[in-house]
Amino acid sequence: MVSKIKVDEIESSQSGGSVDLNSSLSFVSKTTTERDALSSPQAGDTIYNSSTGTLDFYNGSTWNATSENTFQFSLEYLVIAGGGSGGFSHGTNVSRGSSGGGAGGYRTNYASETSGGGGAGESNFTAASGNTYLVTVGAGGAAKSTGGTGNAGTNSVFDTVTCIGGGYGGYSNKDGGDGGSGGGAGYDRSATNGTANQGYGGGVGWTSGSNFGGGGGGGAGGAGTNATSGNPGDGGVGVQSSITGIATYRGGGGGGAQSQTTNYTVGSTGGNGGGGAHTVSGTVNTGGGGGGGTNSPSGAGGSGVVILRYPDTKTISNPNGGLTLSSETSAGGYKYVEITAGTGTVTFS
Repeated sequence: MVSKIKVDEIESSQSGGSVDLNSSLSFVSKTTTERDALSSPQAGDTIYNSSTGTLDFYNGSTWNATSENTFQFSLEYLVIAGGGSGGFSHGTNVSRGSSGGGAGGYRTNYASETSGGGGAGESNFTAASGNTYLVTVGAGGAAKSTGGTGNAGTNSVFDTVTCIGGGYGGYSNKDGGDGGSGGGAGYDRSATNGTANQGYGGGVGWTSGSNFGGGGGGGAGGAGTNATSGNPGDGGVGVQSSITGIATYRGGGGGGAQSQTTNYTVGSTGGNGGGGAHTVSGTVNTGGGGGGGTNSPSGAGGSGVVILRYPDTKTISNPNGGLTLSSETSAGGYKYVEITAGTGTVTFS
């Protein structure tokens, strides 16, 4: 039950139209949890909600805030989806080149940095203490150990920000997949597409005589290159961010692989930013695409990541579990945290 206010002294104003209090009017302070635990509140009961910085009143059936959460602050993010895996050529198609996987979609609003696909940095994100925000860290596409196209990465999410998983790599004359960044395509196929403001498309394969090369997977910072005679395509480059205080490339595409009838050759590289070369997996928590495989399984896509930066007066928590968070790191009046796996919610206090 909320206590009633007793006013000890009231002085009439000169106009007679209102009253003046000789001291400030204070309401009992409760957290949201404490407020909801009150027994038998009555219509008109009012408290100060110390979780949200609002005056809350009870209307007879529910508690209602008189304003938006007043504990608001600007939050910066870097969200990257899981990368796609490369395609794998073997068996009757062992002499056919395979293509690299595309990088996971890449979005940020940190400082003046750009998002993937050449997109501008995104708008300010206003967060509030006590609110909950959904986070999902996308997994990389699994490596391909039987002949065929690779596997797409899965999406990463922070609240309203969704990044699309990287496209899978093609093989032989099979298509690659569209995605955050597109996977490389096999020979005689069309180039794949990235997602606007998240990543670039993949390159296409080449066939001439007995030379078969797979295209490179697209990266957040550049398209995968097409294969040429004797050379498979390289993975597209990633994008550099300093959100953690250290300039780091992430979101590189996977490199394609080439084979000849009797001699398997590589010759391609993954894009800087975690992209894998021939049979090499994308780097974890970069969203890098996996490299294509010929006569050996392809590389898996690298897992994504969600990095959040906020004032150092705030503390993040994962109240219901489900997420893997690094320790908070403070520098220059801000903190950042890297969320490296899982699905769950975070809140700030």
